[in-house]
Amino acid sequence: MKTLVIIAWNNHKSRRVAVFRALNTYTVPDRYPVPRIQETLTQLSKAKYVKSMDAIKGFHKISLIPKTKKFLSIITHCCIYEYLRMPFGIKNAPSHYQKMMNTILPTELSEGWLIIYIENIIICSDSWYLQLERIARVLDKLKGVNMNISLNKCSFGFEELKALGNIVSGLSLGVGTNKAEAMLLQRIPQNKKEMMSFLVFAQLSQATPERL
Repeated sequence: MKTLVIIAWNNHKSRRVAVFRALNTYTVPDRYPVPRIQETLTQLSKAKYVKSMDAIKGFHKISLIPKTKKFLSIITHCCIYEYLRMPFGIKNAPSHYQKMMNTILPTELSEGWLIIYIENIIICSDSWYLQLERIARVLDKLKGVNMNISLNKCSFGFEELKALGNIVSGLSLGVGTNKAEAMLLQRIPQNKKEMMSFLVFAQLSQATPERL
């Protein structure tokens, strides 16, 4: 049984979540590939216009098969519930969701102007007219599978926006404010081990000295 807890969420909201730590320990990982962030950012930096949007509770669009529901039961003060759709927090949820999205928009992905990184949907274009056309195509596909988009997380037709923690602008790529601040707070490495840790952190942050 998993315990249901309430956590703070964006914009002073709360969210109900279940802790699946024990279940995840025994779950065989699904190795379905997720796009590499560095390659994705490089692709983004070549576009003049970029648009990002997030699905509303996209994981819940995936129905659970009956035999898995008993493993995802949660206990409350009054009774026990079972998830009917894929919850957040289970080990293979991101890979299953990535697979679903790639199945919904295969043509757009193959044409090279659409990027899907789990719940992040990013559209790239070299002209404003083309951007509008591509947005319409993606929205039509999502509407066809009854998937809703969060307007609060949409950025339409920007020449610069924050994507995957980085700032993408026209033909350039920069580091997001939070990552830059975290880099600046790192202490100067004192030995080989600390230097290796710093370089790994910088690589994961997509940060280089000229971007800070």
